[in-house]
Parts: sequence; structure tokens; C-alpha cells
Amino acid sequence: MGWLEDTARGRSGVGSGGGRGSAAEVAPRARVWGVAALVQAVADTLSARYGTVVVQGELSGVTVASSGHAYFTLKDESGQAALRCAMFRRAFSQVGFRPMDGQRVEVQGKVSVFEARGELQLVVESLQRAGEGALFEQFLRLKARLEAEGLFDASRKRPIAPWPRRVGVVTSLGAAALRDVLTALRRRAPHVDVLVLPCSVQGAEAPPQIVQALQVAQAWRGTDGLGLDTVLLCRGGGSLEDLWAFNDERVVRAVAASAVPVICGVGHETDITLADLAADLRAPTPTAAAELCSLPRADQLEALDDLAMSLTDALHRRLDQQAQRLDRLALRLSRPGGLVHSARQEVFALEARMRQVLPQRLLAERHHCATAAQRLPQALSQRLAQADRALALQASRLNLLDPRRTLERGYAWVEGEDGLAVTGVAQLHPGQALAVHLADGVAQTTVQQVTPTHPVKPTDSAG
Repeated sequence: MGWLEDTARGRSGVGSGGGRGSAAEVAPRARVWGVAALVQAVADTLSARYGTVVVQGELSGVTVASSGHAYFTLKDESGQAALRCAMFRRAFSQVGFRPMDGQRVEVQGKVSVFEARGELQLVVESLQRAGEGALFEQFLRLKARLEAEGLFDASRKRPIAPWPRRVGVVTSLGAAALRDVLTALRRRAPHVDVLVLPCSVQGAEAPPQIVQALQVAQAWRGTDGLGLDTVLLCRGGGSLEDLWAFNDERVVRAVAASAVPVICGVGHETDITLADLAADLRAPTPTAAAELCSLPRADQLEALDDLAMSLTDALHRRLDQQAQRLDRLALRLSRPGGLVHSARQEVFALEARMRQVLPQRLLAERHHCATAAQRLPQALSQRLAQADRALALQASRLNLLDPRRTLERGYAWVEGEDGLAVTGVAQLHPGQALAVHLADGVAQTTVQQVTPTHPVKPTDSAG
């Protein structure tokens, strides 16, 4: 603290014990510092006062330079305080995980001042996880919920039109991503119409504007009545906070529900947002998104040339084949006598075959008839014998049913005066005339007495 003490008591001019006898005192004057000296003094004071400290916070803006040094910012949960950090290559190489924006970490290092800009910074000596940051935890929770709903399923993603006529670009008008996309499309496919749908890509107003731009892209129609073939959703790189609009649930659902296929090119290759997962195709950068939606014009022209050459070759082959066929037909027409001779030869051949086959066929039919004639009497006699046996069987069955057979065994058939058969004593009364049919004749008789075998129950004749 010597420099503070010098400042407090530092004065310029001659003291009271000087050679001048004036009673007036010289006014005190503050010490004049050089910038570098003051910055160094502050750095020394901070180093002496705090030494090695341990700080916990959320990572933001993590970058790794080509030298291997890492630079990032530590933020508190509210986001109102931030501390720049630098981690040199030797210490960063000892970190056992890949630091990413949004992660909550615990760092150990020394407080110092970056002399080139006079900024407070923490030189980090070690870094370890302290649990995921609040923003990153929110990202993971929303990702899990939307993934469970199937918004990220590969089965619902649609193919991108290989030869688009119109492409919509949803991004900020002032973004470098728009210039990159337009440059890539102008270079690769200058024939493609580009519709720019401006919107904010960062901040609280960005999600509703992005959703509105996507809705406009679906409803837009050109003078020919046709809409967009592909929509590019683009933005340059940044921290997790900078890209948070593309993790907003409204934006993710709008991307998934878009009727037009969406290619999402947000951030750098390592940046992944929920909009990337919901899009039909993810591009690592905005320029890559423009390249994925359009084939190079030179390649398309070369492919067309190849197709034209193939078509020409096929047409020439077809014409040659038809010309040869025409020559053969013309040759045949020029010699009709040859056709007549060929037809005559064919007729002669058919006549020879007929003369050869007809006697053989007649002989076979004659043999068949002779065989049938020999088999006919035998088959007829067998058939008559079977009919005789069937007739005898039916006659014997009919004889068994003849009532006279029963009468021959001692039975009689009693018939009343009315000619009906008498089957019970209830039909008889004394003095009644009956006809008794026997096996060898009929006897006339009169009923003398009726005696039932079982008493007949009286019937109630009351009306």
C-alpha cells in the first residue's frame, strides 16, 4: 500500500523549512500516474489482497484460440455480473471435459488486470464442473420434453427439394449470415429466386418474429401461384444466450409444423439448438445451409449435357434399328415370288403331315371301335344281371309286406259294414254284421257279445 500512502502525503514545492520566509503554504498536489504504472499498481494490489480465489459461475462465450489458450466469461445466475477469464494452454489441457456455454463450473485462479485494455480478469489455473448452468438445464429439460413428443423423430423429416425454384431465408437483415447465404446462392445457383423474410434473431422479441416469418413463408405465393420450395433459418455464431431464441419452444414447434421443408443453419458447427433438431435438415453453418439447398449450377449444366448426349445416342441407335428393319421389309417386298414359294412349301409340308397322320388316326379309331364292340356284350350282360338281382331283391321285400302272408299265419282281417277295418271292440256292438277275411276266403258273421280285455273308462258326456 506504499503507493497509496505516497499519494496521501505527497506534496510538491518547498516545505515550511525552506529558504523562503513566506507564511503562505503551498497547496497539495496529487501524484501524477502513468497509465501502465497505475494498472500495474492495481494488479499488484489485487494479487496481494486476494491471492488465489475459487469462483463458481456459468460459462458463456467459450472460445479456444489457435495458440491453445481458452477465453470465456463467468456469469452469475441473475446474469447481472460477469467476469472475464483466461486459461492458458498448459492449464486448459488438463481439463477433463469439454467446456460449453451454459455449463456451471468452479474455477480456481488469480485475480489480475489485463494491461492492454485495463480490464479485470481471472487467470484460471483449474476448472471443473459444478453442475449444469440454469440455462443449460432449461435447454435439457425442454429437449427431453419435445423429444418425448416426437418433434425430433427422423421419420417425420421430409426430403429437401434437389432443384428448388424459390428459397426463403429467415434471418436478420443486418446479419452476416444473410450475406453469406446470398453469396453462396448467387455463386452456386443464380437462377434460384430468393425471398428474404427479415426478423430479429436475438433477444426477447426474436421468437415471435421468427414464428411469424415462418408462417409468412408457408403462406407466400408468387405470381405463378407457387410457393417456396425450401426455407433457410439462419444466424451466425454466439454464446448460448445469444442463440437462445432458437431454443424457444414456440420457434421449435413452428419449425416442426412448417409445411415447407426447413434447413436450419444456426451458429457454428459445434453449436446445436433445438431448432436444429426439429428442422428437416441441419446445416453446420449458414453458408452450408445455402449449399445444402441448391446444387451447383455448373454441376447441373454438366448433368444436363450428359443427359442430352445419352438421349442423342439412344435416338441414333433407335433410328439405326428401324432403318435396318425397314431395309429387311423392303427386301421382302421386292421379291414377292419368294413369299409365294415359301407359302407353297409350307402348304406342301402340311399336306404331307396330313397324309401321314390321317391313316394312323383312322387305324387307331378302328381299333378303339373293335375293342368297344368286344366289351359291349359282356358289359351288357353284367348290367342285366345286376338289374335282375336288384329286381329280385325288391320283389322279396314287396312279398314280405303282402297282408296275405300275415293271414296265412292264422291271422284274420275284420271288416265292418262300412268297409273299414275293425281295430278295437269300441267299434263293435251285438248284432253287428262283420266280414272276416281269411287267407283262403271271406266269412260273414254277426257279433253276439262284446267283451273288452280291459275295462273301458266311462267318459263324461255332460255338455
